[in-house]
Amino acid sequence: MIKIYHNPRCRKSREALNFLQSSGHNFDIVLYLNEKLTQAELREIIQKLKIRPEKLIRTEETLWKTQFKGKSLSDSQLINLLIQEPRLIQRPIVVLGDKAVIARPAVAINLLF
Repeated sequence: MIKIYHNPRCRKSREALNFLQSSGHNFDIVLYLNEKLTQAELREIIQKLKIRPEKLIRTEETLWKTQFKGKSLSDSQLINLLIQEPRLIQRPIVVLGDKAVIARPAVAINLLF
């Protein structure tokens, strides 16, 4: 089952959702700003993306720039930060099986098939 970690206020996230809707595939929507991810879930997503936690951070967010930019944080600290401040998570993330993509642009979802 496809899963999209979605923020309805984000244009890119809406584009990815529209792409999935037009694809005909069944999928689940996770509103990750409302339903905070667990540490295990976030670690699994990072593993499926095949990235380090710092690559999942939205470094242009004011929160990041004013409170965390330039600080040396471990992977565990970054994961905990992303759990506490999910608006810092890159979006949208689409997961299928053991693969995941940050779906910007939305056609990146095709890499899962």
